[in-house]
Amino acid sequence: MEKTTITYTEASAEIEAILQRLRNEELDVDSLTREVTRATKLITLCKERLLKTEEEVNRIFE
Repeated sequence: MEKTTITYTEASAEIEAILQRLRNEELDVDSLTREVTRATKLITLCKERLLKTEEEVNRIFE
């Protein structure tokens, strides 16, 4: 199933894969909701990682 820890790169790649399936109209109605929900979670994870990294970099430069 889903790994407990996913890297930013893995999350970004999975988001891209979901977007590609959406663009290619490869998703049926049943899987569309599941894929959009997954993409939303991955986007949130990426935003959190970026924010955390920004804060750490800012601390380093202070």
